[in-house]
Amino acid sequence: MKKERTLSIIKPDSIKKNIIGKIYKIIKKNGLKIIKSKIIKLKKFEAKIFYNVHKKKFFYNKLIKFISSSKIIVQILEGKNAIKKYREIMGNTNPKKAIKNTIRNKYGKSILFNCVHGSDNIINSIIEIIFFFNL
Repeated sequence: MKKERTLSIIKPDSIKKNIIGKIYKIIKKNGLKIIKSKIIKLKKFEAKIFYNVHKKKFFYNKLIKFISSSKIIVQILEGKNAIKKYREIMGNTNPKKAIKNTIRNKYGKSILFNCVHGSDNIINSIIEIIFFFNL
């Protein structure tokens, strides 16, 4: 149970729904601390670089169009087992399969419009944090 950091993205659908405060409340309630945060708008080429891991998946082009369509909030979360904890409170990528009261269960619409992103392991966490914050 070591203290670690993870990247969190609040996606355009969450901003449009004005649920940022609700997401922050869930994050803080679960013992994670937001240590850095900024609002940005990704260019398509930046989105392609960031989501390159999904390049061969059926939803890739829609994801790039969506994530670069409007502003997002990128943030660094910190806490005990932050990566695992944040993935638990986000819920399954598919909101219909997500556990009740997770962010995606409560606010997500589909696999594409699922409100938030979080790093899936320590290596990707480091890469993603550097990508957005140049630490």
